Formats: sequence, C-alpha cells, structure tokens
Amino acid sequence: MIRLQGIEKTFQTKDGPLPVLQGVDLKVEDGEIYGIIGFSGAGKSTLIRTVNLLERPDRGEVFLDDICLTNLSQKELRKERHRIGMIFQQFQLFASRTVFENVAFPLRHTGRSSEEITTKVNDLLNLVELSDKKDAYPSELSGGQKQRVAIARALTTDPEVLLSDEATSALDPQTTKSVLKLLKRINTELGVTIILVTHEMDVIKEICDRVGVMDGGKLVEEGDIFQIFSNPQAEITKNFVESTMNLSAVYDLLAEDSPVVKTGPGECILRFRYLEKTTSEPLISSLSREYGIEINILFANVEIVQGHPIGGLVALVGGPAAKIRGAVSYLKNIGVGVEVIRDDSVFRADCA
Repeated sequence: MIRLQGIEKTFQTKDGPLPVLQGVDLKVEDGEIYGIIGFSGAGKSTLIRTVNLLERPDRGEVFLDDICLTNLSQKELRKERHRIGMIFQQFQLFASRTVFENVAFPLRHTGRSSEEITTKVNDLLNLVELSDKKDAYPSELSGGQKQRVAIARALTTDPEVLLSDEATSALDPQTTKSVLKLLKRINTELGVTIILVTHEMDVIKEICDRVGVMDGGKLVEEGDIFQIFSNPQAEITKNFVESTMNLSAVYDLLAEDSPVVKTGPGECILRFRYLEKTTSEPLISSLSREYGIEINILFANVEIVQGHPIGGLVALVGGPAAKIRGAVSYLKNIGVGVEVIRDDSVFRADCA
C-alpha cells in the first residue's frame, strides 16, 4: 500500500516561491491501478516523483506499507526503492546498448550470476513480447517498443509498485492501447500496484480502478472510475470527462443557433446521463412505449466502463407536458441524471 500524508512542495523560481503541491493526502491499495490526472502544471508529475522520493517533499510523509520512506537514511531508502519501479514518457534508454543490455543494466551490480541475469532478462523480454528484439538498439525500435523495453527494465527488481509518469503521452493511439494492455496484464498476472500519471482521460478510462484529479497542486476529487465518469463534481473533472465524449457538441450548436437544436411548443432538449451501475434498461424504447412521447436522438455516447454502461445521450423530446414529466421522474428513479438543455414548453421547472 502507498500512502501520502500532507505532502507539500514549493519550487524556488526567479519570480519567487511557486507552490506545486499543497497538502496532498493519497492512499493507493495493493493491486490497484490508480490514475492521477490534471492539466500541465497541476503538480501530478511532481506528486508521483514523491512516491519514491525522486522529489523529496518539503513537508509530509510517504509510506510504503508501514515503512515511512521520508524518515529513512539514504542507504535504507536505496533498498526500499527496489520495491518501486518507474517508467517515463521519454523511455530513458541507453542508445549505445542493445535491448538486452538496457534491461540487464539494473542487475549488473546485484550479485547475480551471468546465467541468472540472462534468464531474468529473457523472461522479461518474453513478458513484454520483445524476445526477437533483444539484440536491437533503441534507434531500431518504434516508440511502443522502446516503452516496452523501459517497462521490462523497471520490472527487473520485481517491484511491488510501478510508477508511470506520462508513459503513453509520446505514443500514437493504437500503440497507447497496446502499452496499456501490457500494464493491465502486469497488474493482473504479477500483482503489481500501478500509479499512472496522465493528462488523457481516455487512458484513465482504459485501465484504472480509481482516479485522483489534480488542480493547482491539490487533489480536488477522487473516486472509482464509474463514479467519476458518471457524476463528476469538480469543474475540472467535468471538463476532463466532457473531453472524452461528443455530447458537449450540443452546446456549440446552441451557441450557433443551429436548426438542429430548434424546439417548438411542447418540445425540449434533454441530456440523459447514467449515474448508477445498475442502469441497464433500454431507455428510448421504454420511454416511447410507456409514455407515448417522441424522442429524436441528437447525440449519443455510451461505453462500457468497469462492466457497466456509462455516458448518455442528448435528445429532442416532444409530447404532452405531463407525459414528459412522468418520463423524467421514471429516469431519475432508475438512476439516470436528466439535464434540461433547452425547453420551449411550460414544464421546465419540473424537468430541472
């Protein structure tokens, strides 16, 4: 288990002190994949570097299980750091060494025999599916292959925790998916706890169990992935969630006064949002059949996250006011959030 308590960090700049972390408390359970997301300058990379004390906090404590890393001597800290691997955006490979030599490098002064090192490196290269590249040099590899080498190297000490600092940011979407799939496999098969820093909500959605959202050096919101995606609370979290969906396009159309979002008497535009994991009923057919209202879908974005539907849709809804009020009440009862986007009828207050 990783626990950060009251972490504070200030950098000294030419313009004066710059607070980067402000009283951050964080707890990551064994076996979790925990994501940390935030815009540039939010403090997320500094935070993850405090976990292995590559960045020592000005105040606060860092615990690995029951061991307070911030209280250890340098010799003791070096020993505990073997339990924490780390991968970076820029791979950090030795250009003059082969793939095999890059992975073997952390093992050279551990007292292992050449045979033991060879066996270990070959096993790791097999795990990251690069056995056929062991004699290649980094310049001969794609970005995704380089990151796989970096992952293999980070696993040489059999770490309990793997830190990933924007490890997929330099990769194309397809390669990113393959690397995330590998990280998930490492988490599942080896039981490695992963803390993953990113500015991409799609990465969080792909493999994380929980996520913490950072803004201005503070952890402003955290929760499991379904909770964060279905019902974000902080404004910055809402912005991140919106960035992964196409539903927000309706607001642009409203601003443009597009004919697509014109409403007439007895019509409104509603946004439906899944709020609970139990929501699985076919909304459109149920509403049309049970309430006799007309529904024209303008935008839809529904995905499966942690095995449950998440997302929602924007629709033009028309019919008797009482029928629409009944439909909205029904939706709320089954765990669907309803937002009135535009309403030219007399029941707006009832729908809101």
